[in-house]
Amino acid sequence: MIRGLNHVTLAVRDLDRALAFYRDAMGLEVARVFEGGAYLSAGDLWLCLSKDTATTPTADYTHVAFDVAEADLPALTARLMAHGARQWKENRSEGGSFYFLDPDGHRLELHAGSLASRLAHMDRVRRQECGA
Repeated sequence: MIRGLNHVTLAVRDLDRALAFYRDAMGLEVARVFEGGAYLSAGDLWLCLSKDTATTPTADYTHVAFDVAEADLPALTARLMAHGARQWKENRSEGGSFYFLDPDGHRLELHAGSLASRLAHMDRVRRQECGA
């Protein structure tokens, strides 16, 4: 049985640049840097950066969302913008979010919310639409 998300691997063109972004701008902890890659952690999530010169970001809604506390969202958003992160989407969903691109064009999100809060929001909207 699947228990949850184990890790995320992102292909990056420039390992040093990507490592600096995820460590300095996003505040992830570096676990190990190795030939051709690096492992970082954010809580229980581990992130692998793998050097690959053939990276091509997608143009769809596929993205990785990192969990943050609502109170931390404004400061972390400002820190990312100061490190050159570009916003790729406006937030139109429940919970505070900042959608941004990393230096290799990967679509990322900071999100303050949970599955439970998202489902409760959807239930409220459905009740309003039904006039309940």
